[in-house]
Amino acid sequence: MATWLTLTLQDSASPIMEQLIFFHDHALMIMLMILTTVLYTMISIIQNKQTSRFILEGQMIETIWTIAPAIILVFIAMPSLRLLYLMDEIHNPALTLKAVGHQWYWSYEYSDFTKIEFDSYMVQQDDQNLDTFRLLDTDNRIVLPMSSPIRMIVTAADVLHAWTVPGLGVKTDATPGRLNQVSFSINRPGILYGQCSEICGANHSFMPIAIESVSTNQFINWVSKMSE
Repeated sequence: MATWLTLTLQDSASPIMEQLIFFHDHALMIMLMILTTVLYTMISIIQNKQTSRFILEGQMIETIWTIAPAIILVFIAMPSLRLLYLMDEIHNPALTLKAVGHQWYWSYEYSDFTKIEFDSYMVQQDDQNLDTFRLLDTDNRIVLPMSSPIRMIVTAADVLHAWTVPGLGVKTDATPGRLNQVSFSINRPGILYGQCSEICGANHSFMPIAIESVSTNQFINWVSKMSE
């Protein structure tokens, strides 16, 4: 069971990730139908004796196998383009968070508040508790309110990085001298994990991302404590 779970997508924690999972299943069903049709055709050809006086030409079958793939591509392209538009659109964010990639840790700045900024390092194995994940937990987690539109601004201070949280359906390149932005909304409380998905050096796999999703009241209390 554990092996099978590693082949599936992570549980959704945002509306965008839900749509990504739906599109994945949609495309997978189309691929399954294509595979079934091709296998059936191959088996039929193998079992056929290959003797027929009517196979000199086949305009009908040529028309079908030209039009059918075009129709299939339309059924894949339309939901894909819709999803790309939804992922790129940013509407009146309630909170802006800036992430700066370093070798090999992340720095965060809450742009709407003046004093809230911190570095986030991976928790060393000797300092881990029994309820933490190895190579995934950080000493300072990002705290974000759920059910609120959040704008993420990502950049890097040295080399290329990538701020990636699979549960949110978010993956944004962190490029030195450039600001990239992405938006998301978390629809459930909990802790979400991610990692840098760009090969940024020797310790590339040791700069994790940990997000703690809390209610709005808990987030306000956290902001008050951090601002003191």
